[in-house]
Formats: sequence, structure tokens, C-alpha cells
Amino acid sequence: MSKLQALLVDDHSLVRAGIREMINGNSRGIVVAAETDNGRDGLKIIADNDIDILITDLSMPDMDGIALIKAARKRKPELNCIVLSMHTANEYVAAAFKAGACGYLHKNASTDELMQALDAAKNGSYYLHPNIAGSLVEMLRESDVTTDPLERLSDRQRDVLKLLAEGNSTKSIAEIMSVSPKTVETHRAEIMRRLDIRDVPGLVKFAVAHGLVDLESW
Repeated sequence: MSKLQALLVDDHSLVRAGIREMINGNSRGIVVAAETDNGRDGLKIIADNDIDILITDLSMPDMDGIALIKAARKRKPELNCIVLSMHTANEYVAAAFKAGACGYLHKNASTDELMQALDAAKNGSYYLHPNIAGSLVEMLRESDVTTDPLERLSDRQRDVLKLLAEGNSTKSIAEIMSVSPKTVETHRAEIMRRLDIRDVPGLVKFAVAHGLVDLESW
């Protein structure tokens, strides 16, 4: 019986090496067939090869993990996608599953947890670590339905949107907020997804229209 083909997408070579060793060292009927350090190349590999399972990070250059999952499943709806990320905030987990992921793991997950996620993917099921699942359920219980688009954003995302609309670069926003540029890029991508806005000029117009930026103060 042929093994399922997995693709690893992560911009850290040591992380990819560790995951590859865990998967190839366990007899789960899965083999790492390809790997890359960015989402755009990952999408090309999926288009050109018979990939069954995608294991991807979220914060990556060129194309983030959420965008990769969406684009990959549009090309190949039967593709099983597992997120392996440092981000465990509810907004990231919810966005990943909405994009089409079937599993979500923190990067400090054990080999056994990764194997459980892979088994779930093989069986057409889902895997989410209990701690992450519990937090997500609490968020859904406490959330209120709202018609205000701004309420779709977290406080952190509003800060990023305001700074972006004020003309700050990704690097400047990262310095102001004491985070990495990659984190700012991830926030920006999630803001666009939540507001269904495709470009930065659209974000600026939204921010001005909703009072986040005062044009008279410029």
C-alpha cells in the first residue's frame, strides 16, 4: 500500500527537520515528500505534485499559512491541512479552521500529539489540542453577535489597523508595538480576512470611515 504524501511548509529549517524526522520515523503510512520555507512555493508544489497532507506554519514570508490553506484547498478540496504554529490565540485557531484546516497544534506539541493529528487527517476527522479547544469554546460562549465591523477585530488588530492607516510601514509598526514584522504581517492578513478587504488602500478607507484615523490631524 502506497504511503500518503505530506508537504511541510515552515520558514525555519530546523523545525522542518524535526517534523520530518518525527513523521518519517513513525510507521503511520505517511512520508514527507516535499518541503519549503514559504507559502507561495508550497502552493506550487501542491499544484505540481500528488500531495495528500499539508503541514504548515502561519507566519511566513510571501504567503501566510491561512492564505496558503485557502488557495491550496481551492485547487485541491480533498487536501488535509494541519497547522503547526506558535500562535494559539483563538482568532488564529478559528481562522485556520475556517480556511479549511483539519488540525491545529502548538509547535511545542509532542510526537504523540502530531501523530494523533495525522491519524485524524487520514480518517477525515479533526484534531485540536484539548487546551486550545477549551479556550476556543469559551470564546464562542462569550461572544456576542454584532453588526459593527470594528467588533470583528481584537484590540491588537485595531492598533495595527490604526498605525497602518496612519502611514506607518510594517517595520515601524513592529517597532512601535514591540513585535516582529512577521507578526504585524500576520495581523494585517487576518484584519483583511475579517473585514473582507483586499488591499491596504481599502484598509485605510475603512479606518478613516470608522473614526480610527482623523484626517484633520495629519
